[in-house]
Amino acid sequence: MKWDMVIGIETHAQLNTRTKLFCGCRTSFGDDPNVNTCPVCLGHPGVLPVFNIEARNKAVAAGLALNCRINSMSQFDRKNYFYPDSPKAYQITQLFHPICSDGHLTITVKKDNTVYNKTIRINRIHIEEDAGKLKHAGADESHVDLNRAGTPLIEIVSEADISSADEAVAYMQKLRSLFLYAGVSNCDMEKGNFRGDVNLSLKPAGSKQWGNRTEIKNMNSFKSIHASIISEFKRQKKILENGEKIVTETLLFDIEKQKTRPMRSKEEAHDYRYFPEPDLVPCHISNAEIKNIAASLPELPDAKFKRFTEEYGLNSYDAGILVADKHLAAYYEKAVAACREQPKKICNWILVEVNSYLNENNLTITDFSLPAEHIGLLFQEIGKGTINGKMAKEIFPEMIQSGHKPAAIIKAKGLQQVTDDSLINSIIDTLLAENPDVVKQFKAGNTKVVGFFIGRVMKATNGKANPKLVNQLLNHKLK
Repeated sequence: MKWDMVIGIETHAQLNTRTKLFCGCRTSFGDDPNVNTCPVCLGHPGVLPVFNIEARNKAVAAGLALNCRINSMSQFDRKNYFYPDSPKAYQITQLFHPICSDGHLTITVKKDNTVYNKTIRINRIHIEEDAGKLKHAGADESHVDLNRAGTPLIEIVSEADISSADEAVAYMQKLRSLFLYAGVSNCDMEKGNFRGDVNLSLKPAGSKQWGNRTEIKNMNSFKSIHASIISEFKRQKKILENGEKIVTETLLFDIEKQKTRPMRSKEEAHDYRYFPEPDLVPCHISNAEIKNIAASLPELPDAKFKRFTEEYGLNSYDAGILVADKHLAAYYEKAVAACREQPKKICNWILVEVNSYLNENNLTITDFSLPAEHIGLLFQEIGKGTINGKMAKEIFPEMIQSGHKPAAIIKAKGLQQVTDDSLINSIIDTLLAENPDVVKQFKAGNTKVVGFFIGRVMKATNGKANPKLVNQLLNHKLK
C-alpha cells in the first residue's frame, strides 16, 4: 500500500542577544557551569522578569524574513511543568497571542534529477525562554548547568505542508539561511541553538484524512532530521499495514541504531495549565518600529539569488550554492568587485578550487586566510594575458601560503606567459619541419592533429605560451 507523509516542524532558534530574555545574565556559550545565573533566571521567590527589547526586535526581524504578519500586541503565558533543568517549574512562552503569525517561505527541493519549488506556510512565531542543560556523568548521576536557562528562543511552527524527508531538510536549511542573513541567530546546530521537533503522520496516498502523529524531539543536524523521518515512516507504515494504530507519543532518534524510540506520551495544551504570565504586561510594537526593523534588514537569500542570476549571469545551480552560505556569497562578491569582467569564471573558481581547498583542510570560508580580492586580481592577470588558467592553478597555493598578490608571485617566479609572436612562430616552424607526416594528416582533413602541435609548443615553452595565440599562429601556418 502507498502512503503519504504529512510533516510539520517546530523549530527552536536561539536569538543571539547579549543577555537573557528576562534578566541581565550573559548568553555566552562554553563558560563554566552556572556562572551566568542570577535570582531571576534561577526562579527565586519574589523576583520579577524584565523583557529584553532586543529579543523582541530580533523576533520581529525573523517574522519579516518569513513574510509574517507582525502582531501589534503579543502576550506572555506560563507553561507549567517540572523538569530538573527548569528551576522555576514553569516556562514563560507565548501561547495565545504570539508576536508573529501567518507567514511562508519557498523552498527549492532537489530529488533525483528533478528540481522543484514549494511554499511552506508558517503558522506562527512566538518568543520563549530556554531551559538549562543536564550533563550525565553516568547511569546514576547527572549535573545541572543553568547557564542556558532563560536564554531567548523563538519557536517557528510550520503548517503540515511538508511531504518528504528531502522537503523537511530543504525547509530547515532555508530557515537557517534566512536567520543567518537576518542576523537574528547564530544557528549553530552543534551548540544546540538551532534545532527542530518533527511531527509526522501517514495517510493513504491521495487521502485527505490524516493519521495519528508522533513527534521526534530535538533534531540538531540535517542528517539526523532526514534519517529520523525515513526511520519513523517505515515504523508507522509497518504498524498500519499490520492493522494496528499509531500511538500519539514523543520520540527520540537513536543515531547509532538509526531508529526512533519512545520518550514519553504526547502532552496536550491542557497538561501544561497555561495562564497569562502575571509578572509581565502585554508587549506592544508600533508600525513605525516595525518599519525601522524592516529597513535594517540586509539583502535576504531570495533577493540575492535573483540579483546573482541577473547581474552576474550565474545559472540557478551555482547561484543557489553561493547564496546558501552568507559568508561564501560575500566572499564571491568581494572577488568580483576586483574583476567585474569575469563573474562566471570567478564563481567556478570559488566553487571548485576554493571549496576543494577548504574541504581538504577541514575549513570554512570564514577560516580562509586568502583575501577575496586576490581571487579577482588573479583573474585580472588571466584577462591581461599575463598568465593562463594552468598557471593560475600553480599560483593559487602560493597565494594562500604567502598572502602575496598574484602579480608579485608571477614576477618573482618568472611565470609570465610567452606572447612573443616571433618566438612562438620559430617553435612552430621547427615542429612542422620535424613532423611532416602529422602535417599531411591535417591536409587530409584530420584537424584534430592541431592538438598534437599545441601540446608540443606548450612543452617547449614550459607551459608559458599563450594558448590562444599558439592556436591562431599554428592554424595560420598549417593552412
